[in-house]
Amino acid sequence: MGYGSRIKYYGEESSVGFKIVDIFVISIILFLVSESYLDDFTTIYQLILSLFAVVYFVISDIAGVYRPYKYLSFKQNFFAILMTWSICVALSLIIGFFLKISEDYSRLVIGLWFGLTPLCLVGWRWLVHGMFRVIFPGDKHRSKAIIIGATGTGLQLAQELKQHRSSREVLVGFYDDRSLDRIGLHRLSCPLRGKIDDALMLAKSRSVQKVYIALPMEAAKRIKQILNAFADSNAHVYVVPDFFTFDLMQSRLKNIGKVVTLSVYDTPFYGFTSLVKRIEDIILASIIITLISPVLLFVAIGVKLSSPGPIIFKQERYGLDGKPIKVWKFRSMRVMDNGSVVKQATKNDPRVTRFGAFIRRTSLDELPQFINVITGQMSIVGPRPHAVAHNEEYRGLIDKYMLRHHVKPGITGWAQINGYRGETDTLDKMEKRVEFDLSYIQTWSLWLDLKIIFLTVFKGFVGKTAY
Repeated sequence: MGYGSRIKYYGEESSVGFKIVDIFVISIILFLVSESYLDDFTTIYQLILSLFAVVYFVISDIAGVYRPYKYLSFKQNFFAILMTWSICVALSLIIGFFLKISEDYSRLVIGLWFGLTPLCLVGWRWLVHGMFRVIFPGDKHRSKAIIIGATGTGLQLAQELKQHRSSREVLVGFYDDRSLDRIGLHRLSCPLRGKIDDALMLAKSRSVQKVYIALPMEAAKRIKQILNAFADSNAHVYVVPDFFTFDLMQSRLKNIGKVVTLSVYDTPFYGFTSLVKRIEDIILASIIITLISPVLLFVAIGVKLSSPGPIIFKQERYGLDGKPIKVWKFRSMRVMDNGSVVKQATKNDPRVTRFGAFIRRTSLDELPQFINVITGQMSIVGPRPHAVAHNEEYRGLIDKYMLRHHVKPGITGWAQINGYRGETDTLDKMEKRVEFDLSYIQTWSLWLDLKIIFLTVFKGFVGKTAY
């Protein structure tokens, strides 16, 4: 009989409980404020509440507000809630402005709701946090934990346990049957206490409450023997898969019937996150296009007057999952390369017009790509798209190069604001650019996107290597 369908994600029950309380808090505050000032909780407020709640829970999930409470400090939770609520308020104001519905509700009521709710969301968590400190004071209620296997996985687990003090687990040490020479004591962040049989004796004597087995996957037979042995104890036993040895990217567990699978290379944009990313792109791109329309007109006239030829140049690039797309740019060259061999622009490149050099240096030639964002081919933030010929060249030279296509290409990116913009005339430069691209995919968050957009204003438009 398979056990895959019985696997649950740790902390999901408490996460549901927190969401229920948050729904109650968000709803009751709007109800009380509207009743106090208007004596009526009208349909418009019910509609606002419903839409706002959906947006809040989507963004809060991405922000990690509902991560298991034991692994999230009160300070982290506090800032996650405030940032999430602030973004929701900003989105609501923008949507209200464009829909012109601000006359249909009381600004005083909505303003008070916007101001009081985050305080109450943080406040009730503060009460819970204080209650836990009273009920479970000091180390008295901490669980003693041991790690079987002084492996790379075990070392990483030990580091995580030390960082998450709120988990209320005290790490006693490692237990391993290997010789000291093979283990390498200099690598250990906590003591090696003995052999695996010693760990079993501790568990049977109830001296430890939690046992983490961090042996490599090829030791499956040995792991099974250890599990059978620890079944004769009251310890809580956990198996720690050494998946991190695969250098995972945006990995997640997926149930296919009763079978649990682990994605090794995946995209951060799925389900709600893909929706949030798309909403972010549409809203910001629409606002930016409106604001820069005079600049677009100026550049278009400049391109037309600088040399004969079309104003817009469409280049073939790889989009999401390596599918070919046409990327829009203002033409900056007299000759337009778009074939199987593409030469990167260099300093004082004779193909580049004088006006073209200016718009390339200031990234104004990239502005038409906001149209690509609106149509869904690109994103505002993501790995910059390379020429097809360069993709085919570098995929054979740089490990994991093609993984950068697990997300849509972007107008700006993590590599660009870190100095890797423009010409990549050496393999080292391209490797660093790809390294930053993959780091962005691995660590993506809405906050990271907003940070990159903000820094692009100061760092991303002008660069010494942009010719």
